[in-house]
This record gives sequence, C-alpha cells and structure tokens, in this order.
Amino acid sequence: MKSIYSLAAAAVLFSATSCVDDLDVDNIDPNVVTNPTAASVFNKCYAAMALAGNSGPDGDCDVDGLDGGTSGYIRQLINSQCLPTDEMICCWGDQGIPAYNYAQWGSDHPMLTGFYYRLYFGVTMCNSFLENFGGDATMDAEVRFLRALHYYYLMDGWGNVPFKTSVSNDKAPQYSRKQIFDFIESELLEAEKNMSEPKAKKSTDTGYGRADKAAAWLLLARLYINAETYVGENRFADAEAYAKKVIDSDYKLATAPIAEFSAYETLFMGDNGETDAAYEFILPLLQDGATTAAYCTSLFAIAATTKDDMYKSPGKVGSGCSEAWAGNRARRNLVEKFIEESKIPSDTDAQEMVRVAADSRALFWSKDRTLDIDANDDFTKGYSTTKFSNYYATGGAPHDSKFVDTDWPLMRKAEAYLIYAEATARLNGGIASADGLAAVNELRARANAPALPSANLDVLCDEWCREFYFEGYRRTTLIRFDKFGGNTGYNWQWKGGVFAGQNIDKKYNLFAIPATDLNANPNLVQNPGF
Repeated sequence: MKSIYSLAAAAVLFSATSCVDDLDVDNIDPNVVTNPTAASVFNKCYAAMALAGNSGPDGDCDVDGLDGGTSGYIRQLINSQCLPTDEMICCWGDQGIPAYNYAQWGSDHPMLTGFYYRLYFGVTMCNSFLENFGGDATMDAEVRFLRALHYYYLMDGWGNVPFKTSVSNDKAPQYSRKQIFDFIESELLEAEKNMSEPKAKKSTDTGYGRADKAAAWLLLARLYINAETYVGENRFADAEAYAKKVIDSDYKLATAPIAEFSAYETLFMGDNGETDAAYEFILPLLQDGATTAAYCTSLFAIAATTKDDMYKSPGKVGSGCSEAWAGNRARRNLVEKFIEESKIPSDTDAQEMVRVAADSRALFWSKDRTLDIDANDDFTKGYSTTKFSNYYATGGAPHDSKFVDTDWPLMRKAEAYLIYAEATARLNGGIASADGLAAVNELRARANAPALPSANLDVLCDEWCREFYFEGYRRTTLIRFDKFGGNTGYNWQWKGGVFAGQNIDKKYNLFAIPATDLNANPNLVQNPGF
C-alpha cells in the first residue's frame, strides 16, 4: 500500500535527542499515545527513512531540535554523498552547504549532525521493536536488516561509531569500524534466513516497500565491495557472489520506455511504483503526496534540482510539482562523463543532450545555463538535471500539486550489475571479465548507449557515476577508487574550496563525529584530524 507508513503516524512518537543520552528514545510530547503496538513500531522502522516525523511535513521532527529537512534520511544521504564530489554543487549558503560543496566539514556541521542522529533514531526504533515487540520471525528479520542498513551508513560515513542493540540508558561504547563491519555481516547473514523470498513487486502487490532476501544480498555485496576501504580485507569474491544472487533473482531491470519517456526516466517518475519500473526496486521508500507528504525524500531530489524555467518534456513545464527550489545542479565533470568537452551542447534541453550523448541517462538542461560554475550562489552556473520528476509516465495526474508520489529507489537492481562488474575487474587485474562486461553493457543497453568493448577500473568508476548520479552513492565510490581524499590527483571545480579544484586532506574520507555526541558520551573519541 502507498500508505504503508500511516499506522506509525497515528500510534507512536519517539525522538532521538541531539545532546543527551546519545541513543536513548525520548518522548517529546506528553500528550501523544505512549502505548505503541508492534505494527506501529514496525511501520515506524520503515517510515523513519521516508518521513520527517509523525505530524506531516510541517510538523514535528523525529530528531528533537532539528527540522525535518536538516535530518531527512534521503536529503542528507544525497547531500553527504553527492555535494562534496564531482557530481553536484548547491547554490544555497546556509546549514553548512558551502562546507559540503568544498568537502571541508567539521564536527559542528549541522546537516551531518542531522544525518547522524537520523540514523541513530532509526537504530533506536529497531532496537525498541526487537526488544519490546519481537517474536514474528519475518518482521524481526526485516528490522534486523534495517538496523544493519543504518549501521552501514554510520560505519561508511563516520568509521568508529557508538554501538547499541538495546534501548538501555547506558552510554553507548564506541566500536571500531571492524567491529561494526563484522556486526553488519553477521546480522545480514542471520536475518536473510527469515526474510521473505525475493519477489519483484509493484505498489499493488503485498510486501511492496518491505525488504526481502534480495535486499540483504545487495547490502552484503555493497559491504564486501567496500571491504578494503572499511577493514583492509579483500572480499571481492564475496561481492561478486552476492551481486550475482541479486542479478539472478526475480527482480528485473526496467527496460521498456513509456510514451515519450525512456526506461531510465520511468525509474524516477511519479508513477514509478505502478509501472514496470517498480520491478527494479529492491527497497523503495514509499511516497504519496496525499498520505506521506515530506520535504526530505523524493520531493527534495525533484525540487532542489528544478527551476521554473525548465521543461521535463515537450509541453510540460517544470517537474510535475509546484516546488522549484533551484539549488542543486551538475558539476562540469558529471556532464563530461557523458559527452566529451568539445561536443557538449549549450542552450538546449535534456532531449537534445540525450541525443548528443547517445545515452538516455544524460538528462541535463543547458538553456540559460553555463557549464562552468564560476559563481556558487547562482543556480544558472552549472547545468541542471531533469532526472527526477513527479510526472506520470502513463499520463495520470499526481495526487497533490506540491508533495510528490515518486517512490525513492533506495536500493535497485542496477547496483548489483555494477558491483558484479567491478568485483570481476578487481579479481582480474583491473579489467572486467567477459561476464562483468556483459553486466555493464546491460545497463548501457537499457540507456540506449553503445556497448563498451572493455571496462577497466576507471571506466567502471565513470559508469557508477553515469548510472547513479544524484542518488547518494558517489562519495563512497570515489573513496573506493582512491579519487577523493588524499593526494589523488583527481580534482573538480571547487574541490577543496578553489575554483580549479585541489587535493583535500585524506581525513575527509570520514566525517567528523558531531561535537554534541562527543560532549554527551565520554566513551567517544573523535576521528583523526578533526
């Protein structure tokens, strides 16, 4: 059901406080119902990733002291993973955005603090469910998976982090990255046994929006492909094996265009849960403008990349929703992943850009835009993207003019294809095997792009960008390919705070643990350099 999260809003309100008892659950309103049911807390374990709080988009936030936008799961996943990289830059000047743009954060960064506490709020909800309502094997397994997912993003971002599997008032001990890695791995291997069998679903099917075995396999594959970064271990064979399990599962790449929209575009449209695009979604976060309104999930991706002078397709102005915040746009390096510099067209729409690129993923808008970003506070500096919209590919009308119906594809099958290809390359002297190359070319065929004759690691790093730009993958990818912090020699405009770009300290391969948590929990030690 599109309204899968509504039970949580009606029955339970928890808040993770910013400065005290770092992982404790605290009720912030004495008038709310305080006897939640198993169903409501189970729902909330999912809803905390898709909604800001229980009182609608303009109401309270799950994370006390922060607004829903600052702590929104997907908003901050995108910001933390894309803004510091060669993909995205934002023209806003508040809430630590410039520090994101330049990859120069510290322990007081407001949005990183918000994301950190949002993730721990998710951990707390999962702990609460398992401690107070556990007993159903499938539900327990799903919640263990969700908790492992939150810990994955915490380990990926902050390294050595506080760890708890209960809702006790004790201060959480700080676990090493290796300990968190081992916990995630063991949890996923155990949870997978009792999760539902992998089944491609649409919003009308039972279980849409819930994690099944394929989600556990994909997160394991993601964990293993990054194992050298996280714990110094070569787990590429495991990454290959688990990615192959996802590839061989019932989930399907979206390959069929609808009307004037390419198959790739249908993945990010208002009716993506109702078309065959949904069969690619291993874990979607459900959005419905009428029942799950939020500023921090798909609406953020759509509105933050849109100005009201843009057209999604002929005769359609904007993005299919009334919000156009004009913030995030593409850095030059992203556009150059699709089109060589001398051939990049100016003053044109996304349809022409796709034609020149020979790749339906090149959804860039250059009318009244400049390719170079010589003024960070001007949205017209940098090409825009029309990747995300609230239009219905099937021609229907969205449920609301402001809040969107576009489900967020937090995990989709395409990721398994690139993990598989990369794993074969890392096991094969840096060149993808024949099967690995075939996996990459399946994605390119879906995008109407020419097949690659071969794929080395640099090509694969670029292919990750082409497939997943603005979806919240890039920082982790660049670190894995040794192209982010340190003397990498790979730079882009405004990396390190200068127009030409410069190397940044390797310490920025981690985020700084928020000062608020360091002050609240004497067990914590800050990451080196912060």
